[in-house]
Amino acid sequence: MRILIGDDHALFREGINRLLEQIFPDAEYLQAATYDETVAYCSGSQPPDLILTDLQMPGWPGFEGIRHIRNLLPQTPLVVVSASENGADARMALDHGAGGFIPKSSSVQIMVSALRLVLAGGVYVPHALLQSGTSGLTSNPRDHVAPSSSSDLGSNVNLTQRQRDVLNCLREGKSNKQIAYELGLSEGTVKIHVTAIFKSLNVKNRTQAVISASRYAMR
Repeated sequence: MRILIGDDHALFREGINRLLEQIFPDAEYLQAATYDETVAYCSGSQPPDLILTDLQMPGWPGFEGIRHIRNLLPQTPLVVVSASENGADARMALDHGAGGFIPKSSSVQIMVSALRLVLAGGVYVPHALLQSGTSGLTSNPRDHVAPSSSSDLGSNVNLTQRQRDVLNCLREGKSNKQIAYELGLSEGTVKIHVTAIFKSLNVKNRTQAVISASRYAMR
Protein backbone atom coordinates (compact mmCIF):
# COMPACT_ATOMS: atom_id res chain seq x y z
CA MET A 1 0.00 0.00 0.00
CA ARG A 2 1.21 3.50 -0.88
CA ILE A 3 0.14 6.34 1.42
CA LEU A 4 0.47 9.98 0.33
CA ILE A 5 0.73 12.65 3.04
CA GLY A 6 0.14 16.17 1.73
CA ASP A 7 0.93 19.11 4.03
CA ASP A 8 3.15 22.16 3.77
CA HIS A 9 4.53 21.68 7.29
CA ALA A 10 7.43 19.20 7.20
CA LEU A 11 7.19 18.54 10.94
CA PHE A 12 3.55 17.52 10.65
CA ARG A 13 4.23 15.30 7.63
CA GLU A 14 7.03 13.53 9.48
CA GLY A 15 4.87 13.13 12.57
CA ILE A 16 2.01 11.55 10.62
CA ASN A 17 4.49 9.43 8.69
CA ARG A 18 6.02 8.02 11.89
CA LEU A 19 2.59 7.42 13.41
CA LEU A 20 1.31 5.53 10.39
CA GLU A 21 4.48 3.46 10.14
CA GLN A 22 3.50 1.91 13.47
CA ILE A 23 0.03 1.06 12.14
CA PHE A 24 0.93 0.15 8.55
CA PRO A 25 4.59 -0.94 8.76
CA ASP A 26 4.62 -2.47 5.27
CA ALA A 27 3.28 0.61 3.49
CA GLU A 28 5.31 2.91 1.25
CA TYR A 29 5.05 6.56 2.23
CA LEU A 30 5.04 9.58 -0.07
CA GLN A 31 5.15 13.20 1.03
CA ALA A 32 3.99 16.34 -0.78
CA ALA A 33 4.40 19.95 0.36
CA THR A 34 2.28 21.62 -2.34
CA TYR A 35 -0.89 20.96 -4.27
CA ASP A 36 1.06 20.49 -7.50
CA GLU A 37 3.26 17.83 -5.87
CA THR A 38 0.14 16.07 -4.60
CA VAL A 39 -1.42 16.06 -8.07
CA ALA A 40 1.85 14.85 -9.59
CA TYR A 41 1.88 11.79 -7.31
CA CYS A 42 -1.78 11.13 -8.11
CA SER A 43 -1.07 11.36 -11.84
CA GLY A 44 2.01 9.14 -11.79
CA SER A 45 2.41 5.54 -12.87
CA GLN A 46 2.29 4.35 -9.26
CA PRO A 47 -0.45 6.41 -7.60
CA PRO A 48 -1.18 6.23 -3.86
CA ASP A 49 -3.75 3.88 -2.34
CA LEU A 50 -4.64 6.35 0.43
CA ILE A 51 -4.37 10.14 0.42
CA LEU A 52 -4.15 12.34 3.50
CA THR A 53 -4.15 16.02 2.67
CA ASP A 54 -4.41 19.44 4.26
CA LEU A 55 -6.57 22.17 2.71
CA GLN A 56 -4.05 25.01 2.98
CA MET A 57 -1.03 23.86 0.97
CA PRO A 58 0.55 26.30 -1.52
CA GLY A 59 -1.35 26.23 -4.79
CA TRP A 60 -4.43 24.58 -3.31
CA PRO A 61 -7.48 25.67 -5.36
CA GLY A 62 -10.03 25.38 -2.57
CA PHE A 63 -12.43 22.47 -2.21
CA GLU A 64 -12.36 21.92 -5.97
CA GLY A 65 -8.87 20.52 -5.39
CA ILE A 66 -10.48 17.55 -3.63
CA ARG A 67 -12.80 16.97 -6.56
CA HIS A 68 -9.91 17.17 -9.04
CA ILE A 69 -7.87 14.57 -7.15
CA ARG A 70 -10.90 12.31 -6.80
CA ASN A 71 -11.45 12.56 -10.55
CA LEU A 72 -7.87 11.44 -11.08
CA LEU A 73 -8.20 8.55 -8.61
CA PRO A 74 -11.92 7.83 -8.13
CA GLN A 75 -11.29 4.57 -6.25
CA THR A 76 -8.66 5.95 -3.88
CA PRO A 77 -9.82 7.10 -0.41
CA LEU A 78 -8.98 10.73 0.32
CA VAL A 79 -9.05 12.03 3.88
CA VAL A 80 -8.69 15.69 4.80
CA VAL A 81 -6.51 16.31 7.85
CA SER A 82 -7.03 19.97 8.63
CA ALA A 83 -6.29 22.62 11.25
CA SER A 84 -9.85 23.85 10.67
CA GLU A 85 -12.43 22.89 13.26
CA ASN A 86 -15.30 24.44 11.35
CA GLY A 87 -18.18 22.10 10.64
CA ALA A 88 -18.92 23.92 7.39
CA ASP A 89 -15.42 23.10 6.09
CA ALA A 90 -15.92 19.45 6.97
CA ARG A 91 -19.26 19.41 5.15
CA MET A 92 -17.77 21.04 2.07
CA ALA A 93 -14.89 18.56 2.03
CA LEU A 94 -17.29 15.63 2.11
CA ASP A 95 -19.55 17.24 -0.50
CA HIS A 96 -16.54 17.48 -2.85
CA GLY A 97 -15.63 13.82 -2.47
CA ALA A 98 -13.51 13.41 0.66
CA GLY A 99 -14.01 10.14 2.51
CA GLY A 100 -13.36 11.77 5.84
CA PHE A 101 -12.40 14.94 7.68
CA ILE A 102 -10.03 14.72 10.65
CA PRO A 103 -9.20 17.86 12.67
CA LYS A 104 -5.49 18.07 13.52
CA SER A 105 -6.51 18.48 17.15
CA SER A 106 -7.89 14.92 17.16
CA SER A 107 -6.27 12.27 19.30
CA VAL A 108 -4.10 9.53 17.82
CA GLN A 109 -6.86 7.05 18.65
CA ILE A 110 -9.41 9.05 16.66
CA MET A 111 -7.10 9.42 13.67
CA VAL A 112 -6.22 5.73 13.53
CA SER A 113 -9.86 4.67 13.95
CA ALA A 114 -10.94 7.12 11.25
CA LEU A 115 -8.37 5.85 8.75
CA ARG A 116 -9.27 2.22 9.40
CA LEU A 117 -12.93 3.10 8.86
CA VAL A 118 -12.25 4.85 5.57
CA LEU A 119 -10.01 2.03 4.32
CA ALA A 120 -12.81 -0.41 5.14
CA GLY A 121 -15.10 1.53 2.81
CA GLY A 122 -16.80 3.72 5.41
CA VAL A 123 -17.07 7.47 5.76
CA TYR A 124 -15.60 9.31 8.74
CA VAL A 125 -17.83 12.14 9.89
CA PRO A 126 -16.84 14.15 12.98
CA HIS A 127 -19.57 14.01 15.61
CA ALA A 128 -20.18 17.78 15.59
CA LEU A 129 -20.70 17.70 11.81
CA LEU A 130 -23.88 15.75 12.43
CA GLN A 131 -25.05 18.37 14.91
CA SER A 132 -24.23 21.67 13.26
CA GLY A 133 -22.79 23.09 10.05
CA THR A 134 -20.93 25.89 11.84
CA SER A 135 -20.00 24.73 15.32
CA GLY A 136 -16.53 23.54 16.28
CA LEU A 137 -15.62 19.91 15.99
CA THR A 138 -14.87 17.67 18.91
CA SER A 139 -12.51 14.73 19.24
CA ASN A 140 -14.94 12.14 20.53
CA PRO A 141 -14.05 8.44 20.28
CA ARG A 142 -17.54 7.93 18.85
CA ASP A 143 -16.85 10.35 15.98
CA HIS A 144 -17.67 7.84 13.28
CA VAL A 145 -20.82 7.92 11.21
CA ALA A 146 -23.26 8.22 14.05
CA PRO A 147 -26.10 5.69 14.24
CA SER A 148 -29.68 6.74 14.73
CA SER A 149 -33.09 5.23 14.95
CA SER A 150 -35.23 5.02 11.84
CA SER A 151 -37.55 7.64 13.33
CA ASP A 152 -34.75 10.24 12.94
CA LEU A 153 -35.47 10.59 9.23
CA GLY A 154 -38.06 13.07 8.11
CA SER A 155 -41.44 11.67 7.19
CA ASN A 156 -41.08 13.21 3.74
CA VAL A 157 -38.34 10.72 2.84
CA ASN A 158 -39.97 7.74 1.18
CA LEU A 159 -37.90 4.80 2.44
CA THR A 160 -39.04 1.36 3.48
CA GLN A 161 -38.15 0.13 6.94
CA ARG A 162 -35.45 -2.13 5.50
CA GLN A 163 -33.98 0.77 3.51
CA ARG A 164 -33.89 2.83 6.70
CA ASP A 165 -32.03 -0.02 8.40
CA VAL A 166 -29.52 -0.06 5.54
CA LEU A 167 -29.15 3.73 5.69
CA ASN A 168 -28.42 3.59 9.41
CA CYS A 169 -25.69 1.06 8.65
CA LEU A 170 -24.28 3.42 6.02
CA ARG A 171 -24.16 6.13 8.66
CA GLU A 172 -22.08 3.77 10.79
CA GLY A 173 -19.60 3.44 7.94
CA LYS A 174 -20.31 -0.22 7.25
CA SER A 175 -19.50 -1.86 3.94
CA ASN A 176 -22.11 -3.69 1.87
CA LYS A 177 -20.66 -6.99 3.08
CA GLN A 178 -20.98 -5.93 6.72
CA ILE A 179 -24.53 -4.67 6.17
CA ALA A 180 -25.49 -7.94 4.48
CA TYR A 181 -24.15 -9.95 7.42
CA GLU A 182 -25.80 -7.77 10.06
CA LEU A 183 -29.22 -7.62 8.38
CA GLY A 184 -29.24 -11.17 7.03
CA LEU A 185 -29.33 -10.10 3.39
CA SER A 186 -27.31 -10.93 0.30
CA GLU A 187 -24.82 -8.33 -0.92
CA GLY A 188 -26.84 -8.03 -4.12
CA THR A 189 -29.95 -7.12 -2.12
CA VAL A 190 -27.98 -4.57 -0.13
CA LYS A 191 -26.78 -2.95 -3.37
CA ILE A 192 -30.39 -2.70 -4.56
CA HIS A 193 -31.40 -1.02 -1.28
CA VAL A 194 -28.44 1.37 -1.46
CA THR A 195 -29.39 2.36 -5.01
CA ALA A 196 -32.98 2.98 -3.89
CA ILE A 197 -31.74 5.11 -0.98
CA PHE A 198 -29.61 7.23 -3.30
CA LYS A 199 -32.63 7.80 -5.54
CA SER A 200 -34.95 8.69 -2.64
CA LEU A 201 -32.44 11.13 -1.12
CA ASN A 202 -31.46 12.48 -4.57
CA VAL A 203 -27.77 11.80 -3.97
CA LYS A 204 -25.02 10.07 -5.97
CA ASN A 205 -22.83 8.38 -3.37
CA ARG A 206 -22.58 7.10 0.22
CA THR A 207 -21.01 10.30 1.53
CA GLN A 208 -23.84 12.44 0.21
CA ALA A 209 -26.39 9.96 1.57
CA VAL A 210 -24.88 10.20 5.06
CA ILE A 211 -24.87 13.99 4.95
CA SER A 212 -28.43 14.13 3.62
CA ALA A 213 -29.66 11.73 6.32
CA SER A 214 -27.92 13.82 8.98
CA ARG A 215 -29.73 16.92 7.78
CA TYR A 216 -33.08 15.17 8.10
CA ALA A 217 -32.10 14.06 11.60
CA MET A 218 -31.49 17.65 12.65
CA ARG A 219 -34.97 18.84 11.64
